[in-house]
Amino acid sequence: MSSAEHASSFSEGDAAPPSSAVPTLADFEDAAATLEGVIAHTPLDRSQHLSDVLGVPVHLKLENLQRTGSFKIRGATYRLSRLTAEERARGVVAASAGNHAQGVALAAKALGIHATIFMPLGVPVPKLLATRGYGADVVLEGATVETPLRMAAEFAERTGAVFIHPFDHHDVIAGQGTLGLELMDEVPDLDTIVLGIGGGGLIAGVAAAVKARAAAEGRTVRVIGVQAANSAAYPPSLEARRPLEIPTSPTIADGIAVARPGDLPFEIIRDLVDEVVTVTEDDIARALLVLLERAKQVVEPAGAVGVAAILAGKVVAHGPTVTVLSGGNIDPLLLQRVVAHGLSASGRYMTLRIPLPDRPGQLARVSELLAIAGANVIEVLHTRHGQGLQISEVILQLSVETRGEEHRAHVISVLEDAGYGPTVVPD
Repeated sequence: MSSAEHASSFSEGDAAPPSSAVPTLADFEDAAATLEGVIAHTPLDRSQHLSDVLGVPVHLKLENLQRTGSFKIRGATYRLSRLTAEERARGVVAASAGNHAQGVALAAKALGIHATIFMPLGVPVPKLLATRGYGADVVLEGATVETPLRMAAEFAERTGAVFIHPFDHHDVIAGQGTLGLELMDEVPDLDTIVLGIGGGGLIAGVAAAVKARAAAEGRTVRVIGVQAANSAAYPPSLEARRPLEIPTSPTIADGIAVARPGDLPFEIIRDLVDEVVTVTEDDIARALLVLLERAKQVVEPAGAVGVAAILAGKVVAHGPTVTVLSGGNIDPLLLQRVVAHGLSASGRYMTLRIPLPDRPGQLARVSELLAIAGANVIEVLHTRHGQGLQISEVILQLSVETRGEEHRAHVISVLEDAGYGPTVVPD
């Protein structure tokens, strides 16, 4: 994000605010009062599976069940509620790949404010339809969110509309921080909070609210942030003591794929967040699968990174722990792909390519071996056509269901012991 885009984060076009702009406990309490009756007080669900993994009680905060399907409605509503009558008349503009767009669109509709939202061309269809359904004018442009951000800033300058930044604003952070107050009320002996980081608005608000409340009660609460390893700007930025823009790689956790930390969130995270860890794409896919199977929760990849960190052994906690499922707006087609990837990453699904001599009985023999090994065949492709095949060879490609890494290795071993040369096909 360019410096111009950061400047346009604030309604008056000023640079990032000084330390005094960090929300106070009174700010969070005012935001909570404003949001009462507007947002849902989402459930808290005890996860026995994650409790066994971590060795302490683990609760899931189900913000995936929040209005618009994510926590973003908190910050968007509070930010818009504090606009002056003159600012409301000018309308608002935002840029987002989905969740912030929906939050701003619904908040604007409730307050009678005209909203224009710039979104990338590849935005998931459910998020696009929901944003339009809330009454916002949607403009699709660009391959990534960086183009919509630039265009939204230009639109604000050209029309006078108020730019609503997704994370780099005092009021947005104050609104997101109301989640922290809820957690303190729901888990009085709360020890650790684990949640994802994109630009940093959510964790900045939660950390500031929780640390302030805990200090008033004479105790401490640890806050651990999690980023997707393919888009992790915070670890190098924290090491450098200033926000850095980094090159990013594609990640399924697109909701937290931000190349540069927000200025104000970074300031708060640097001072108040205890640790930031990263998780891989496989870690995230496994977490989504666990949430589907064990918690019966549909969660988008960005909302599952806290669970991914716990499962990957990246979190150490000594008392009751909450991880926030921050969003549930996942495209069904992506969910299908992620579940398949999660099964593979968990050793429960694999595709094998096996060269066979082209003579009768070979397919039956391989099927018999797989049955002996206890693997369930899902799909079969048998072909004589392929690059590098000899005239007397065929290729058998099998997708099989297994029971985990140990069983997966056993299946491969059974085939190899019988004289076959199976190769695992990457996802």
